[in-house]
Amino acid sequence: MYVFKAAVIGAGTMGAEIAQVISLSGLPVILKDVDAKQLERGLKHIKGIYARRVQRGRMTEREAEDHFALVTGQLDYQGFSDVDLAIEAVPEKLDLKRSVLREIEANLPRTAIIATNTSALPVSEIAEGLEKPSRFLGLHFFFPASVMRLVEVIGGQATDQETIDSGVEFVEGIRRIPVRVKECPGFLVNRVLMAGLAEVFRAERDLGLEPARIDAAVAASGLAPMGPYALADALGLDIAQEVSQTLQAAYGERFALGERIAGLIAEGKRGAKSGQGFYTYTG
Repeated sequence: MYVFKAAVIGAGTMGAEIAQVISLSGLPVILKDVDAKQLERGLKHIKGIYARRVQRGRMTEREAEDHFALVTGQLDYQGFSDVDLAIEAVPEKLDLKRSVLREIEANLPRTAIIATNTSALPVSEIAEGLEKPSRFLGLHFFFPASVMRLVEVIGGQATDQETIDSGVEFVEGIRRIPVRVKECPGFLVNRVLMAGLAEVFRAERDLGLEPARIDAAVAASGLAPMGPYALADALGLDIAQEVSQTLQAAYGERFALGERIAGLIAEGKRGAKSGQGFYTYTG
Protein backbone atom coordinates (compact mmCIF):
# COMPACT_ATOMS: atom_id res chain seq x y z
CA MET A 1 0.00 0.00 0.00
CA TYR A 2 1.39 3.40 -0.94
CA VAL A 3 1.28 6.06 1.78
CA PHE A 4 0.06 9.46 0.54
CA LYS A 5 -0.41 11.02 3.98
CA ALA A 6 0.95 10.13 7.41
CA ALA A 7 0.43 11.12 11.03
CA VAL A 8 2.59 10.98 14.16
CA ILE A 9 0.89 10.96 17.54
CA GLY A 10 3.08 12.32 20.32
CA ALA A 11 5.00 15.56 19.72
CA GLY A 12 7.92 14.85 22.02
CA THR A 13 11.43 14.98 20.62
CA MET A 14 11.16 11.53 19.03
CA GLY A 15 7.74 12.15 17.50
CA ALA A 16 8.90 15.50 16.11
CA GLU A 17 12.01 13.87 14.63
CA ILE A 18 9.90 11.20 12.90
CA ALA A 19 7.52 13.83 11.52
CA GLN A 20 10.49 15.79 10.17
CA VAL A 21 11.86 12.73 8.37
CA ILE A 22 8.47 12.10 6.78
CA SER A 23 8.08 15.72 5.66
CA LEU A 24 11.62 15.72 4.24
CA SER A 25 10.59 12.88 1.93
CA GLY A 26 7.82 15.09 0.53
CA LEU A 27 4.85 13.51 2.30
CA PRO A 28 2.30 15.58 4.24
CA VAL A 29 2.24 14.63 7.91
CA ILE A 30 0.10 15.54 10.91
CA LEU A 31 1.90 15.92 14.24
CA LYS A 32 -0.63 15.48 17.06
CA ASP A 33 -0.39 15.96 20.80
CA VAL A 34 -2.90 16.63 23.58
CA ASP A 35 -0.64 19.30 25.11
CA ALA A 36 -0.50 22.62 23.24
CA LYS A 37 2.90 23.57 24.69
CA GLN A 38 4.35 20.18 23.80
CA LEU A 39 3.01 20.50 20.27
CA GLU A 40 4.57 23.95 19.96
CA ARG A 41 7.91 22.58 21.16
CA GLY A 42 7.66 19.74 18.66
CA LEU A 43 7.02 22.06 15.73
CA LYS A 44 9.85 24.32 16.90
CA HIS A 45 12.16 21.32 17.00
CA ILE A 46 11.30 20.43 13.39
CA LYS A 47 11.86 24.01 12.27
CA GLY A 48 15.23 23.94 14.03
CA ILE A 49 16.29 20.82 12.11
CA TYR A 50 15.45 22.53 8.81
CA ALA A 51 17.26 25.70 9.90
CA ARG A 52 20.42 23.67 10.53
CA ARG A 53 20.14 22.06 7.09
CA VAL A 54 20.00 25.54 5.56
CA GLN A 55 23.00 26.70 7.63
CA ARG A 56 25.02 23.71 6.43
CA GLY A 57 24.12 24.36 2.80
CA ARG A 58 22.08 21.18 2.42
CA MET A 59 18.97 23.03 1.23
CA THR A 60 17.78 26.54 0.49
CA GLU A 61 15.53 28.56 2.78
CA ARG A 62 12.68 28.15 0.30
CA GLU A 63 13.11 24.37 0.26
CA ALA A 64 13.15 24.30 4.06
CA GLU A 65 9.95 26.37 4.20
CA ASP A 66 8.25 24.09 1.65
CA HIS A 67 9.13 20.94 3.60
CA PHE A 68 8.13 22.46 6.95
CA ALA A 69 4.79 23.47 5.41
CA LEU A 70 4.03 19.75 4.95
CA VAL A 71 3.79 19.39 8.75
CA THR A 72 0.42 20.20 10.34
CA GLY A 73 0.14 20.51 14.11
CA GLN A 74 -3.08 19.15 15.64
CA LEU A 75 -4.53 18.90 19.15
CA ASP A 76 -7.36 16.65 17.96
CA TYR A 77 -8.03 14.12 15.20
CA GLN A 78 -9.18 16.61 12.61
CA GLY A 79 -7.70 15.69 9.24
CA PHE A 80 -7.15 12.01 10.07
CA SER A 81 -9.92 10.75 7.77
CA ASP A 82 -7.50 10.36 4.83
CA VAL A 83 -4.36 9.31 6.72
CA ASP A 84 -2.83 6.11 5.31
CA LEU A 85 -0.31 5.46 8.09
CA ALA A 86 -0.29 6.67 11.71
CA ILE A 87 2.73 6.21 14.00
CA GLU A 88 2.25 6.28 17.77
CA ALA A 89 5.20 7.86 19.61
CA VAL A 90 3.95 8.35 23.18
CA PRO A 91 5.91 7.32 26.35
CA GLU A 92 6.83 3.67 26.93
CA LYS A 93 3.83 2.81 29.12
CA LEU A 94 1.76 -0.14 27.93
CA ASP A 95 -1.65 1.08 29.16
CA LEU A 96 -1.07 4.55 27.70
CA LYS A 97 -0.08 3.17 24.33
CA ARG A 98 -3.12 0.87 24.19
CA SER A 99 -5.45 3.74 25.08
CA VAL A 100 -3.95 6.10 22.49
CA LEU A 101 -3.96 3.41 19.78
CA ARG A 102 -7.66 2.71 20.30
CA GLU A 103 -8.31 6.44 19.80
CA ILE A 104 -6.18 6.47 16.68
CA GLU A 105 -7.92 3.44 15.20
CA ALA A 106 -11.35 5.00 15.78
CA ASN A 107 -10.36 8.08 13.76
CA LEU A 108 -8.62 6.45 10.79
CA PRO A 109 -9.99 4.86 7.61
CA ARG A 110 -10.37 1.09 8.03
CA THR A 111 -7.71 0.53 5.37
CA ALA A 112 -5.08 2.56 7.22
CA ILE A 113 -2.03 1.06 8.89
CA ILE A 114 -1.14 1.87 12.50
CA ALA A 115 2.41 1.58 13.82
CA THR A 116 4.06 1.93 17.20
CA ASN A 117 7.52 3.40 17.72
CA THR A 118 7.99 1.39 20.91
CA SER A 119 11.60 0.80 21.91
CA ALA A 120 11.09 -2.48 23.74
CA LEU A 121 7.46 -3.43 24.44
CA PRO A 122 6.09 -6.48 22.57
CA VAL A 123 4.04 -5.42 19.55
CA SER A 124 1.45 -8.13 20.15
CA GLU A 125 0.79 -6.94 23.71
CA ILE A 126 0.38 -3.33 22.57
CA ALA A 127 -2.09 -4.47 19.88
CA GLU A 128 -4.51 -5.98 22.42
CA GLY A 129 -7.83 -4.14 22.17
CA LEU A 130 -7.46 -3.09 18.54
CA GLU A 131 -10.24 -4.08 16.16
CA LYS A 132 -7.81 -4.84 13.34
CA PRO A 133 -4.49 -6.02 14.80
CA SER A 134 -3.63 -7.38 11.36
CA ARG A 135 -3.06 -3.76 10.27
CA PHE A 136 -0.72 -2.99 13.19
CA LEU A 137 3.07 -3.26 13.37
CA GLY A 138 6.16 -1.77 14.96
CA LEU A 139 8.25 0.85 13.15
CA HIS A 140 11.07 1.59 15.55
CA PHE A 141 13.06 4.69 14.63
CA PHE A 142 16.28 5.55 16.45
CA PHE A 143 17.27 8.80 18.10
CA PRO A 144 17.88 11.20 16.52
CA ALA A 145 15.63 10.01 13.70
CA SER A 146 16.63 13.00 11.56
CA VAL A 147 20.15 11.51 11.44
CA MET A 148 19.85 7.77 12.14
CA ARG A 149 18.92 5.82 9.02
CA LEU A 150 17.95 2.47 10.55
CA VAL A 151 14.30 1.56 11.25
CA GLU A 152 13.31 -1.78 12.77
CA VAL A 153 10.16 -3.29 11.22
CA ILE A 154 8.40 -5.63 13.64
CA GLY A 155 5.28 -7.67 13.05
CA GLY A 156 3.08 -8.86 15.90
CA GLN A 157 1.44 -12.28 16.08
CA ALA A 158 -1.63 -10.95 14.24
CA THR A 159 0.13 -8.66 11.74
CA ASP A 160 -0.48 -9.79 8.15
CA GLN A 161 2.25 -9.95 5.52
CA GLU A 162 0.74 -7.12 3.45
CA THR A 163 1.08 -4.77 6.44
CA ILE A 164 4.71 -5.76 6.98
CA ASP A 165 5.47 -5.30 3.27
CA SER A 166 3.78 -1.89 3.34
CA GLY A 167 5.82 -0.92 6.39
CA VAL A 168 9.07 -1.86 4.64
CA GLU A 169 7.99 0.06 1.52
CA PHE A 170 7.13 3.13 3.60
CA VAL A 171 10.50 3.12 5.37
CA GLU A 172 12.30 2.85 2.04
CA GLY A 173 10.11 5.64 0.65
CA ILE A 174 11.22 8.08 3.37
CA ARG A 175 14.86 7.22 2.58
CA ARG A 176 15.56 5.06 5.60
CA ILE A 177 16.89 1.51 5.88
CA PRO A 178 14.29 -1.06 7.05
CA VAL A 179 15.53 -4.00 9.08
CA ARG A 180 12.99 -6.79 9.53
CA VAL A 181 13.31 -8.23 13.04
CA LYS A 182 11.36 -10.75 15.06
CA GLU A 183 9.16 -9.69 17.93
CA CYS A 184 10.87 -9.90 21.32
CA PRO A 185 11.49 -7.46 24.19
CA GLY A 186 14.03 -4.88 23.01
CA PHE A 187 14.03 -6.28 19.46
CA LEU A 188 17.58 -6.19 18.08
CA VAL A 189 19.30 -2.84 18.56
CA ASN A 190 18.10 -1.96 22.05
CA ARG A 191 19.16 -5.33 23.45
CA VAL A 192 22.68 -4.57 22.28
CA LEU A 193 22.55 -0.91 23.35
CA MET A 194 21.13 -1.48 26.84
CA ALA A 195 23.49 -4.36 27.56
CA GLY A 196 26.37 -2.06 26.63
CA LEU A 197 25.10 0.83 28.76
CA ALA A 198 24.58 -1.44 31.75
CA GLU A 199 28.13 -2.81 31.44
CA VAL A 200 29.65 0.68 31.21
CA PHE A 201 27.63 1.93 34.19
CA ARG A 202 28.81 -1.06 36.26
CA ALA A 203 32.42 -0.33 35.29
CA GLU A 204 32.01 3.30 36.37
CA ARG A 205 30.69 2.19 39.76
CA ASP A 206 33.16 -0.63 40.41
CA LEU A 207 36.29 1.10 39.11
CA GLY A 208 35.51 4.66 40.19
CA LEU A 209 35.69 6.04 36.63
CA GLU A 210 34.43 9.47 35.59
CA PRO A 211 31.59 9.60 33.02
CA ALA A 212 33.30 12.41 31.09
CA ARG A 213 36.49 10.34 30.75
CA ILE A 214 34.51 7.32 29.57
CA ASP A 215 32.62 9.40 27.00
CA ALA A 216 35.84 10.97 25.74
CA ALA A 217 37.48 7.54 25.37
CA VAL A 218 34.51 6.08 23.48
CA ALA A 219 34.26 9.09 21.15
CA ALA A 220 38.04 9.03 20.51
CA SER A 221 37.92 5.31 19.70
CA GLY A 222 35.53 5.86 16.83
CA LEU A 223 33.14 3.19 18.15
CA ALA A 224 30.29 5.71 18.35
CA PRO A 225 29.71 9.40 17.62
CA MET A 226 29.10 10.06 21.33
CA GLY A 227 29.83 8.38 24.63
CA PRO A 228 27.27 6.32 26.62
CA TYR A 229 26.51 9.04 29.18
CA ALA A 230 25.97 11.73 26.56
CA LEU A 231 23.79 9.27 24.65
CA ALA A 232 21.71 8.44 27.73
CA ASP A 233 21.17 12.16 28.36
CA ALA A 234 20.15 12.67 24.73
CA LEU A 235 17.72 9.74 24.81
CA GLY A 236 16.25 10.84 28.15
CA LEU A 237 17.22 9.07 31.36
CA ASP A 238 13.58 8.24 32.09
CA ILE A 239 13.16 6.59 28.68
CA ALA A 240 16.41 4.65 29.09
CA GLN A 241 15.22 3.46 32.50
CA GLU A 242 11.84 2.36 31.13
CA VAL A 243 13.49 0.34 28.36
CA SER A 244 15.94 -1.15 30.87
CA GLN A 245 13.10 -2.25 33.15
CA THR A 246 11.30 -3.94 30.24
CA LEU A 247 14.46 -5.84 29.34
CA GLN A 248 15.15 -6.77 32.97
CA ALA A 249 11.69 -8.29 33.23
CA ALA A 250 12.39 -10.40 30.14
CA TYR A 251 16.08 -11.25 30.42
CA GLY A 252 17.29 -10.57 33.94
CA GLU A 253 19.41 -8.17 35.97
CA ARG A 254 22.22 -7.89 33.43
CA PHE A 255 20.18 -5.09 31.82
CA ALA A 256 19.92 -3.04 35.06
CA LEU A 257 21.33 0.47 34.67
CA GLY A 258 22.09 0.90 38.36
CA GLU A 259 21.04 3.15 41.21
CA ARG A 260 22.70 6.34 40.02
CA ILE A 261 20.41 6.81 37.02
CA ALA A 262 17.36 6.10 39.21
CA GLY A 263 18.56 8.74 41.67
CA LEU A 264 18.97 11.36 38.95
CA ILE A 265 15.46 10.67 37.67
CA ALA A 266 14.04 10.97 41.20
CA GLU A 267 15.65 14.43 41.39
CA GLY A 268 13.91 15.47 38.17
CA LYS A 269 17.14 15.20 36.17
CA ARG A 270 15.99 13.42 33.02
CA GLY A 271 18.81 14.38 30.66
CA ALA A 272 19.18 17.10 28.05
CA LYS A 273 15.43 17.72 27.82
CA SER A 274 15.29 18.77 31.50
CA GLY A 275 18.59 20.66 31.44
CA GLN A 276 20.31 18.22 33.79
CA GLY A 277 21.30 14.59 33.64
CA PHE A 278 24.80 13.19 33.83
CA TYR A 279 25.74 16.59 32.40
CA THR A 280 24.31 20.11 32.73
CA TYR A 281 22.74 21.76 29.65
CA THR A 282 22.03 25.42 29.00
CA GLY A 283 20.32 27.27 26.15
